[in-house]
Amino acid sequence: MAVPSVSVEPPAADASAVTSLTAVTAPARPGGGVDVRARVTELRLSAFAGHRRAGFPLGPVTLFAGRSGSGKTTALAAYEALARLGGGAPLGEVFPDPAACVPERARPDAEGRRGFRIGCTADGAEGPVRLDIAVQAEPALRIVGERLTVDGTVLLETALRDPGRRTVQAAWHTAGSAPVTRAPLPDDRLGTALLPLRVAGKTDGQRRVLAAAEQMVVALRSVFPCDPRPEWMRAPVPTGSGRLLPGCDNLADVLWRTRAECSRRHGLLVEALRGGCAGPVADLIAEPLSDGTVRALLDRGDGRRTELARLGDGELRYLALTLVLLTGPGVLDVDAPGEVPDALRSLTVLTDGFDRALDPAQRRTLLGTAARMGERGHVRCVGAVSDASWATGTEGVTVVHLEP
Repeated sequence: MAVPSVSVEPPAADASAVTSLTAVTAPARPGGGVDVRARVTELRLSAFAGHRRAGFPLGPVTLFAGRSGSGKTTALAAYEALARLGGGAPLGEVFPDPAACVPERARPDAEGRRGFRIGCTADGAEGPVRLDIAVQAEPALRIVGERLTVDGTVLLETALRDPGRRTVQAAWHTAGSAPVTRAPLPDDRLGTALLPLRVAGKTDGQRRVLAAAEQMVVALRSVFPCDPRPEWMRAPVPTGSGRLLPGCDNLADVLWRTRAECSRRHGLLVEALRGGCAGPVADLIAEPLSDGTVRALLDRGDGRRTELARLGDGELRYLALTLVLLTGPGVLDVDAPGEVPDALRSLTVLTDGFDRALDPAQRRTLLGTAARMGERGHVRCVGAVSDASWATGTEGVTVVHLEP
C-alpha cells in the first residue's frame, strides 16, 4: 500500500460498531444557548493500526467498549497523539514506534513507503472543523499530507512535493488579492498548530483560517491522559507544584493545595468518597511530615485517620479519578491554552481502563460524576472498558462498541 493521502470524504464507521446511548449533537448550555467551547466531537481512524475507515462520535462522556484486542487502547492512543501534535510536539516524540501504527496488512508501494491516516472534528464557535493528516511511517517518519476543512471549504492543505526535502508544500485560504498563500512547512510538525505564527489575519479569509486553526488547537491541547497507579499513590511525596501528574503519584501534594484553595470542590470530593470508600469518611486531609514530604489521610470522624497506604487499589483509583473530574485543568499537569478564556475550552480526560479495579458501586458513582461534569461542559471524559453493559441508561454517556 502506498503512503495514504488525506481523504476528502469522512470515513464511514461500521454502523454495527457504534452505539450511542445519547445523541451526539452540539450541546446547549445548561442555562440556554449553544455551547461554543472548543471540543473534539469525532475521532477518525481511516487507517491506523487495527482500525480502517472508522469514525467514532465523542460525547461529553464516551466509553470505548470491547474485548481485548478490539482496539480500545489504540483509539485512545490516537486521540492522545492528535492532542500532542496540536500542542506542537514533534512527530518523532508522538510516534516513537510508527511502524506499529501502520495497518498490519498494509503493503509498501514501489518505493517502500507505508503509513497511516488519522483525524478528528472539533466543534465550537466556528462550527465543525475537520482535521485529517496522513503520516509516512516508512522509510522515514514524516507528515505527507494535512487538510483543515470547514463547511466543505479547504482552509489549509499540505502535500509532500519533494521527498528529498524535509518540508511539505502548504497552501492556505486567503480570499484577498490572491486566493491562497503558499509556503513550505516542516514535515515533522502539525501545520494547523503553526498557522497562528504564519498567518497575518489581514483579510476575512485569513481570519477564518486563524479562527478554525485556533479552535482545533485549543480543543486538542485541552487533553489530560490519566492512568492512576495505586502503587505510586500510597507513599508520602515531596511538596511541589501541586499539579497532578498523569499517574496520580503526587496525589497527596495536590490535596495539600486543593483543600486550601477551593473548599467547595473539596467538599464535593469528600461527599463522593463516602460512596466509594469502605467505612465512614468525614474528611480527606493532607498532612506535612518532618522530612518535607506530605501524606494523605481519610478522617473517619471518630478520631481515627486512615493513611492512603491502607486503601485498596479500587478505592485509590476511584479517589484519583474523582479528583481529576472535580478539579479540572487548574490543578492538572496539562498544557492548557492559558490565553483562551475558560468559557471557550473544556478539558478532556483520557483514561484507559476506566473501571479497572472498581466495584459496581464505585464505577456507577464515578460515571455519574463524569456525566454531571460533562453536562456542565467544563470537563469531558473518554475512557475504555471491557464491558459497558453497566453503563446502559446513564444519561449523557456515549458507548462505542468495538469488535476485534
